[in-house]
Amino acid sequence: MKIGVIKQVAALQSMTAAELRNAWKTYFDTEPPLFNRTFLMNRLAYRIQDLALGGLSAQTEKKMMRMEVEEDAPPEKHKAPEGRFLAGTKLVREWKGTQHSCVVLADGGFEYQGRRFRSLSAVANAITGTKWNGLVFFNLKKQGEKA
Repeated sequence: MKIGVIKQVAALQSMTAAELRNAWKTYFDTEPPLFNRTFLMNRLAYRIQDLALGGLSAQTEKKMMRMEVEEDAPPEKHKAPEGRFLAGTKLVREWKGTQHSCVVLADGGFEYQGRRFRSLSAVANAITGTKWNGLVFFNLKKQGEKA
């Protein structure tokens, strides 16, 4: 890196906020944004190096453009892996006139009424007092259907 560039970037550390705003006007030819001193210093340091050493490579520019286009695309629907649920999913079932709900935990377990269960079947058992297939109980599959 050129010595002059290093000195200019190092000098930013000792500048006051007003001096940084003036430097912003010089390097960007616009009014500075109302961000904090650290932001102005970091952005100015990048700009000084950019002007002295050149910008991004053409390959990097193309990659960034592709990323921008992908970012503007509609988001894909998130699907859980086969047989699993996304953490935070709330499963609800009415049983004998009472609504019961459990939440899927990040580790794959389930929380029902403040208690942690290892399986959906265990939750169904706690609700009904009998053995149930948890997927069948919460109407996520039909009796006899493969998962």
